[in-house]
Amino acid sequence: MTDQTEAPPPGQNPLDHDDQTADDDPSSTVLDLTSFQLHDLDSVELPPSLTELDLTANRLTGLDPRIATLSNLKKLSLRQNLIEDAAVEPISGWDALSDLEELVLRDNKLGKIPDVSIFTKLLVFDVSFNEITSLYGLAKVTSTLKELYVSKNEVTKIEEIEHLHELLILELGSNRLRVMENLQTLTKLQELWLGRNRIKVVNLCGLKCIKKLSLQSNRLTSMTGFEECVALEELYLSHNGISKMEGLSTLVNLRVLDVSNNKLTSVEGIESLTMLEDLWLNDNSIESLEGFAEVLAGSREKLTTIYLEKNPCVCLSVTCKRTIF
Repeated sequence: MTDQTEAPPPGQNPLDHDDQTADDDPSSTVLDLTSFQLHDLDSVELPPSLTELDLTANRLTGLDPRIATLSNLKKLSLRQNLIEDAAVEPISGWDALSDLEELVLRDNKLGKIPDVSIFTKLLVFDVSFNEITSLYGLAKVTSTLKELYVSKNEVTKIEEIEHLHELLILELGSNRLRVMENLQTLTKLQELWLGRNRIKVVNLCGLKCIKKLSLQSNRLTSMTGFEECVALEELYLSHNGISKMEGLSTLVNLRVLDVSNNKLTSVEGIESLTMLEDLWLNDNSIESLEGFAEVLAGSREKLTTIYLEKNPCVCLSVTCKRTIF
């Protein structure tokens, strides 16, 4: 299956437009300098009217002080540069940018969460693909935040997020997490991405609102723990050590279920999942499709794709209009 370990970033090129030149029009509101290989912005005019500034994929090691004067700025992307902790410290004093809504520091050389408390209207904060070892510092992030991305770092504990009551997306994939904790106050959370960690037990801390959940490539041996999360629509559990399908009967809104690359020996407990569209069972130890007809009948015409390759069972001739691999 397509890797769903990590949530899609806020946009490969969130400030996308055709003009790839540095526009010095003083009335410009969007400036995209993606892949200009800039070491600094000395040769670039920064119109005071800017609302979006994209500096993705350059060679920047510091922040031009003129950015701090762009009082209309709503989106700032510094993705894929060479920025270290000391270089980003000045942003804590950027009072003129208090209305900033999106800050992307993805793929730099940060070792800690920067102080972004000055941005009181921040909605999107991305520090994925850095060298961050702790979430310490998130307590200062405004409670208005809706999307938080901290994937591909070295974080060991989920902490300092309890005040983020408006959060819709939390991305902590590819870290060193062992325990799911401190999630109980995120009552509006819709997407939780925890793939490629070291989690052994599912603990959603009572959350029932999540629609997309990834726990791929962890150390799970059981599927229990999802029973109360009735809003779930997509569940990704591939590359674990799960031996039995269980605890899924209440997930009546589930559309995508990925349990590939586990230790399953049979297909069971999903008869009530009538909304299921995609079912990934490949790379397991399933020896029989006994009872599978009931699953197909229960899903009516919605279950259109079933992946069963690399299992001991050889009889895949189920009479239906589904695509079975």
